[in-house]
Amino acid sequence: MDSLFLEHQFDGVIHLAAESHVDRSIEDPMAFVKTNVIGTVNLLNAAKKQWANATEGKRFYHVSTDEVYGSLGIEGLFTETTPYDPNSPYSASKASSDHFVRAYGETYDLPFVLTNCSNNYGPYHFPEKLIPLFINNIINNKPLPVYGDGNYTRDWLFVKDHAVAIDLVFHQGKNHETYNIGGFNEWKNIDLVKKLCQIMDTKLGREIGESAKLITYVKDRPGHDLRYAIDATKINTELGWKPSVTFEQGLEITVDWYLNNQDWLSSVTSGDYQKYYEKQYS
Repeated sequence: MDSLFLEHQFDGVIHLAAESHVDRSIEDPMAFVKTNVIGTVNLLNAAKKQWANATEGKRFYHVSTDEVYGSLGIEGLFTETTPYDPNSPYSASKASSDHFVRAYGETYDLPFVLTNCSNNYGPYHFPEKLIPLFINNIINNKPLPVYGDGNYTRDWLFVKDHAVAIDLVFHQGKNHETYNIGGFNEWKNIDLVKKLCQIMDTKLGREIGESAKLITYVKDRPGHDLRYAIDATKINTELGWKPSVTFEQGLEITVDWYLNNQDWLSSVTSGDYQKYYEKQYS
């Protein structure tokens, strides 16, 4: 990291790299500590060293998650001042990395911005996550494994809208500030799955309701948070950001991409992925 910063004289870092799948964090917490905590501190140290004598025009942008806030009840929204209350090894590792970023800002005067986003979806999403996993399984007529009763609620954000928000915050956000990025778009998992089944049946020329027959309820995962929902008022009022597509529009775009890129889908769901899938959902 030091040699890269020295060679290229970076004036900005947008740090998105992370282990991000809760199920995998339950299986191997240390991988999440190494990437999400130690990896973040490595980047912070390189930036601190390179920018030690001149922080003007520099910026360290740390991309985080709404999961650091823990679980909501049936009402309320996460704001930028919601206390942290992580419940999984994944969210704990991201909470730790957030704290380190803020600590470097306070201790070393490192210029930073931080964002906490809701669940992303869209093209190129690796099919261990819910939407691409279920698209792939519907294509192949495999069971759709729904945790628990399916009533866990998430706020969904189209990936391109997230990219626009990142660009805005990086260039126009205020140093040492946090911005929550959400889609104002809450869905219970089971309702999302049923909607996805309808879209897939239409796209694949199947009778409506055919894919929904694949829904299979499986044992819940430990520490499963009931509900996430973000209040994105701050980024809307200060920077003028808002989602550009509805969830239904974004889901259609996403489904079309996967149907048109089934070679890519097949290539990333072979080998070790199959071993992980069988272990996780058998």
